[in-house]
Parts: sequence; structure tokens; C-alpha cells
Amino acid sequence: MTADALLPDLAARVRDMAHSRTPACRCGATGTLADRPDGTVVRHEDTVAKAHAPGADPVALARRLAAAARLPDVFLPPLDPSPAGLHDRVVTFWPYGVPVDPDDPDAAPWEAVAALLARLHRTPAPVPLPAMRGPAGAARAVTRLRALGPVPAAGPVLRAWAALPPWARAEAPMPDRTTLCHGDLHLGQLVRVFDGSWRLIDVDDLGVGVPAWDLARPAAWYACGLLPREEWGRFLGAYRAAGGPAVPGDGDPWAVLDVPARALTVQTAARMIVKAAADGRHPDEVERSVIDACARMAAVPPRSAHAPAG
Repeated sequence: MTADALLPDLAARVRDMAHSRTPACRCGATGTLADRPDGTVVRHEDTVAKAHAPGADPVALARRLAAAARLPDVFLPPLDPSPAGLHDRVVTFWPYGVPVDPDDPDAAPWEAVAALLARLHRTPAPVPLPAMRGPAGAARAVTRLRALGPVPAAGPVLRAWAALPPWARAEAPMPDRTTLCHGDLHLGQLVRVFDGSWRLIDVDDLGVGVPAWDLARPAAWYACGLLPREEWGRFLGAYRAAGGPAVPGDGDPWAVLDVPARALTVQTAARMIVKAAADGRHPDEVERSVIDACARMAAVPPRSAHAPAG
């Protein structure tokens, strides 16, 4: 199947699913929400179809879908817990949820996402699941960075990566293989549903592993100066108030967060450098701040703790 054939075929599938749910569909335009190498997402009215990345394991994805379907107070549940096939891609169907507005950062629902994470981390995995894929995503970003060849900005990023423990580089099993984790948590993985509450989306990286990984992206943003102290405090405080087990209930959380936050900082920097190279430009001020954070990290050994102290 050519790339050009995917979008029209996926659009036809999502229209069929939407009409099976709502026979009196208003039939507005079918829109493309995302079209990236890691997934293509289209919407028709209140129904969304996602063609997952080429090579996605349908068996592992089916387990992740089943887990999401059994956690409707945490995840937006799939419309069908069995993935479908479309040529060489695995396709899943979902109800539409309203995403976080990227142009209104002050309205970011930090407390809501923290409470959802705490609930997820406290819940035993409802079905057997593979490992959470967060470290694998970081490793892929570093692989793409290395593929650029010699790039001056890459040096501190690769040195910071080399200093991480093997589990954070996806080179060894994670030290926690029981806690349920999202695996790729950011505000784009949150949608508002019909009753006004929030749910997590995207089960591609869902699995068992180190729950601090799910707190690592906002922790990394805070450490890099990209997330204000107040917002970081709201997120961390809400997670603790909800009984989240990834960090101690009070005191210093960084013995637990240090390694995952470093890994997410490296992943972010690697992606930024690759994007800047693709655009034919040098890293901008924000990108430079993340690269500089990697340089500071490379000079200080990471803290090795991976489990909360209490």
C-alpha cells in the first residue's frame, strides 16, 4: 500500500464506524488530526480512527486496548477492544474527545492529569501487559540523532544519554515490572469527554514499569526552566494528594525522578536537534536551553534510586 492510499482508506473506515454508531450522522468533513510516522489519526464527527505505526505488534496492542477498556475512569475506552487491519497497518477506533488547548497554557489541567496518573499507578494491571515502552521511545530519538552524523549540538546530549543506567536506555529490564504506566505522558495525551471530565488517550506505550517515568516530562520541563515552578507544584502536589506511588508522599522527589527526567530531557533534545536539522537551521533559544540542560546533566552523575522512599 502506498502512503497516498492510507488517508482515503482510513477516512472510509472511520466514516463507516461513525455511521454504525450514529445512523443519522450529520456527515461533516472527515478531518486529519495527525499524520506522522508513528501514527495517522482521522476524525468523522464523534468517531476517531488511528492507523498505528508500521510494524506495530497487534497482539501487544490488543492487550493494551483491553486494559484501557477495563479502566474507563482513567482512559478513553476504545470503541472496539480488538484492533483491525488496513493493508499493512493496525487500526483502532475511539470516541472523539476535546484535546487540551495548546494556545492556552494557563488552562492546562495539571491537577486532572496528576489525579489520573495516580489512579493508574495504583491500579493492578487488569490484563497481562508488556513493559511500558517509554525508554524505547527515548532510545529511538537518540538513534535518529546519531543517524545525523557529526552535529555539534549532539555532543552533550549523547554524553548525558551514556551516563544513564541501562534500563533508562532500554538496554535492560526496568527495575519495576508490576506498576501500570502510561509510558508517554504529556498534555497532548489528555482529552475532555462529554461530562466535562478528563481521560488519558494513546495506549501505544501502555505497560508495566517505573511509574516515575510518567512524571518525568513535566519534571524535565521544570528542570529546564520551561515549566513554571507554580505549575510543577500544582502537578506534583495533586499527584501526591491523590496517593500516587511514584514519589514519596512528602520531601524531596528527585531521588526518584532524576533518572527518568534526565532520559526525557535527552529524548526532547534529540528530537529538537533532528527537527532543526530537517528544517536546515540551528537550534533556537528554547531548543538550546534543553541542550544546555543535557550539558549540565553530563557533568553530574545521575541519582540511582528508582523506587519511592515511602
